[in-house]
Amino acid sequence: MELVVEATPPQRLDRWLAVQVPDLSRSRIQKLIDGHWVAVNHRLCTDKNAMVHLGDVVQLTIPPTQPLKLAPEPIPLEILYEDEHLLIVNKPAGMVVHPAPGHSSGTLVNAVLAHCGESLLGIGGVQRPGIVHRLDKDTTGAMVVAKTELAHWQLQAQLKAKTARREYLGVIYGTFEEEWGSIDAPIGRHPIDRKKQAIVAQEQGGREAVTHWQTEQRLGNFTLVRFRLDTGRTHQIRVHSAARGHPLVGDTVYGPRRSVGVNLPGQALHAVRLALRHPVSEELVVAIAPLPEHFQTLLAVLAQRCGQSPFRLTPH
Repeated sequence: MELVVEATPPQRLDRWLAVQVPDLSRSRIQKLIDGHWVAVNHRLCTDKNAMVHLGDVVQLTIPPTQPLKLAPEPIPLEILYEDEHLLIVNKPAGMVVHPAPGHSSGTLVNAVLAHCGESLLGIGGVQRPGIVHRLDKDTTGAMVVAKTELAHWQLQAQLKAKTARREYLGVIYGTFEEEWGSIDAPIGRHPIDRKKQAIVAQEQGGREAVTHWQTEQRLGNFTLVRFRLDTGRTHQIRVHSAARGHPLVGDTVYGPRRSVGVNLPGQALHAVRLALRHPVSEELVVAIAPLPEHFQTLLAVLAQRCGQSPFRLTPH
């Protein structure tokens, strides 16, 4: 495409292009400049800091989208919301989000590739879904995936600005003394067990982590808690809950290895609600993920033991 600079004051090339081509993120534009895909006044320009002036002609070439070297797999997905820009799914337990050592197939990315096919316009020049945030393998619930580059960086910006709201339901051992509260404790790699996370001081590499919680239902020696995240650190809710002395039921990494009489695939943690602004229309999109069967069974059994009515999920 060919664009003419109409602004009076000189501007940096990458910043000017980011305004002119809003479907591309600034980092993507910088990579195109580095990759020799941008010319100014018919001369190749590889300096993102170069200034453009009134009347300059900028040629931008977007190379063909490259296929992702990953096989699509027709894995069933429970769709909570979908349009040409984004997809929100109810991720099941046991599904890894992205291929990794030991999980080269059967991932959410494999499933989305098959589900979306050619409707994936590409992220960063590669025909792939945009993973905006992640859920642990055994954590279930609502998860958004971007189909376009614009949606990808817009949704990432919402998470960074804390305007996208993520809520979880979890069953913990014991009960918090208060009805609601917040846990503000930095999280980083465990100093001894590198497969785990832990509360780590920021000066030692920990990153800010804030979890808000509210008691939903007390169930004898257990409690159903609603969590809301300000940040999205790896294993954040699991680490924060365990650090307060109330690990999640079924979490054998951060909690006790004992059975509660219900067959669970892992920690009893479900991403129940996801609210965000649509990256194009800016309308509010709210997705409610129904509770998986094993979570409902757990709540029913615990409620029966203490003579209470089972928890019923209601949109709010």
